[in-house]
Amino acid sequence: MPHTNDPAVIERLMRTKGRWAIVGLTTNEWRSAYDVSLFVRDKLGMDIIPVNLAGDTVHGEPGYRSLSDIPPEKQPIDVVDCFVNSQRVGAVIDEAIAVGAKAVWLQLGVIDEAAAERAKAAGLDVVMNSCPAQQAWKYNL
Repeated sequence: MPHTNDPAVIERLMRTKGRWAIVGLTTNEWRSAYDVSLFVRDKLGMDIIPVNLAGDTVHGEPGYRSLSDIPPEKQPIDVVDCFVNSQRVGAVIDEAIAVGAKAVWLQLGVIDEAAAERAKAAGLDVVMNSCPAQQAWKYNL
């Protein structure tokens, strides 16, 4: 059965202040992760943690190469926001489960039903094929 996003989960994740690891966030201003991460930080009030292959700092926030590189003082991770392609997101979700993240959010066009099922089975909230910046208006955020 295909995953269906629960509007109550989306609203709770967007309203509850927390720590979002943004996987695929780089200094490339042309990528959607660049602007969406600013929205998550500046409009929703979340702490963001850039996760990218180089471990680059983005928006003044120290970056890490993987979720497992994020130090204990920046744990727990409330949401792992995935800006990677569908073929790679399964590995990110498996790592999110391993580090004890509470939720995974797969951005627009990022779909992996099997990985979503693994996350749900591990107790994580799952949002798939959605963008918080495009959902915010529905919840007056």
